[in-house]
Amino acid sequence: MRSAERAGRVLADVPAEDLTTRARIRDAAVLRFGREGFGAPVRAVAADAGVSAGLVIHHFGTKEGLRAACDAHVLEVVRRAKHEQLVTGGGGSFLQALATAERFAPVFAYVLRSLQHGGPLARDFVEHMVDDAVEYLADGVAAGTIRPSRDERARARFLVLGTLGAGLLSVTLDPPADPADLTGLMRRHFDAVALPALELYTEGMLTTRRMLDDYLAYVPDPPAAADEDAR
Repeated sequence: MRSAERAGRVLADVPAEDLTTRARIRDAAVLRFGREGFGAPVRAVAADAGVSAGLVIHHFGTKEGLRAACDAHVLEVVRRAKHEQLVTGGGGSFLQALATAERFAPVFAYVLRSLQHGGPLARDFVEHMVDDAVEYLADGVAAGTIRPSRDERARARFLVLGTLGAGLLSVTLDPPADPADLTGLMRRHFDAVALPALELYTEGMLTTRRMLDDYLAYVPDPPAAADEDAR
């Protein structure tokens, strides 16, 4: 069972009276790990949350259990935000999200730290993001807000890897002067990619189908787009 799935089941079994404390510790851990990486000690997370290190262990078992809970929470935040913007968002919702993008700064930093850390947990985390992308993109196709793809999972993976790669390169090649300034990090990256990304996703870039048609003629068994199958 994947780490985030394990965390999700643990969270589902938590008594209602413990949820507030768990959430406070989890949120403190997301922020601390995003700022310092996963080498940050449990005692630092406990101090940020205003609890003892023993209480952190009581709720999450181990530091790995705490990270699993953070993974599950961050994945859910990303999934809900993407679903809202691509599927259910109404007029003005994107502008509202743009104006309040800083609230996602701890999540953005946490994701980048997970990628930098690497290893099986990072790969597992990315696979979860791809799984979630497949679902919310499918919901967008069903809602008529997203065009169908010849290979929905391949498109989801391409979008996730492209988005994560752009963020990781942004902070690696041009690191912020203050690593703790997560809001500044998020805003700088968002301002740099918002316009070109929206242009590509909304208006496209190529003016003809030539390259796509050449590729489909080249591959042995070209997949058909869902809208073409319906014709």
